[in-house]
Amino acid sequence: MAKELIKIDLTAILERRLGRRAKWVPRFLLRALERLVHQEELNRLLAAIYPAEGSEFSRRLMEELEVSVSVEGLDRLPEGERFEFVSNHPLGGLDGIALVGVLGARYGDRNLRVLVNDMLMHVTPLASVFLPVNKYGSQGREAARAISEAFASPRQIVMFPAGLVSRRHPDGTIRDLEWQKACVVKALESGRRIVPVYFHGLNTPRFYRIAYWRKRLGIKVNIEQALLPGELCRARGSAFRIIFGAPIDVAPLRAAGDTPAAIAASLRREVYKLAD
Repeated sequence: MAKELIKIDLTAILERRLGRRAKWVPRFLLRALERLVHQEELNRLLAAIYPAEGSEFSRRLMEELEVSVSVEGLDRLPEGERFEFVSNHPLGGLDGIALVGVLGARYGDRNLRVLVNDMLMHVTPLASVFLPVNKYGSQGREAARAISEAFASPRQIVMFPAGLVSRRHPDGTIRDLEWQKACVVKALESGRRIVPVYFHGLNTPRFYRIAYWRKRLGIKVNIEQALLPGELCRARGSAFRIIFGAPIDVAPLRAAGDTPAAIAASLRREVYKLAD
């Protein structure tokens, strides 16, 4: 039985989220939100790629967007070993999708899991390779159990330790925020070596400008997150570069007294060294 073609429908999403209150959302505001997230263009892409899933979906999306991805360093990875891939997060969507395409082609979709925000589980064609991170209530416990099972399995795991998209820093560079120590803790628990991954790419200047002013004005709601679907569409015709570094065993670093947080910070530095 063929799977149903998914469509992005902000009206339906708001009705599910807000219930009866959704009717009070002005129609002009709803249309503005649809344009902001490029709803029409995204639905055209989904229709063109249907019914592809997993790494095939990723590769087909790149073709539809006329995006090219060059890959370096895969020869540094020995066969038959399970890794934890840690990457910078410059794009907030297309970077993860590209990694699914590259690593899915090498290891197979069944042997690949990518830790993502639980909201991304609504991207049905990639749900088979995505693993949601949810910190709250019973869903949080279920997510933690699923993550532990994945790390205990032979599957390859991909993480974005910053948790958020890269931001422009005071020195003008665009880099990840501080990396979370969980990537190190999980590697130690599961006995995995960590592969640093550098993804060379940028969002549009508007994204960083809005992120800057949102923070400067003290607005706590991450409004620039709503720009990410549009950033994916604006990447049409772009060329990206993925560099895989040599696997790193973090166990000796921990044994020498380095904290997981300090090791995570050093991994972040190693990733950006790959760009040099």
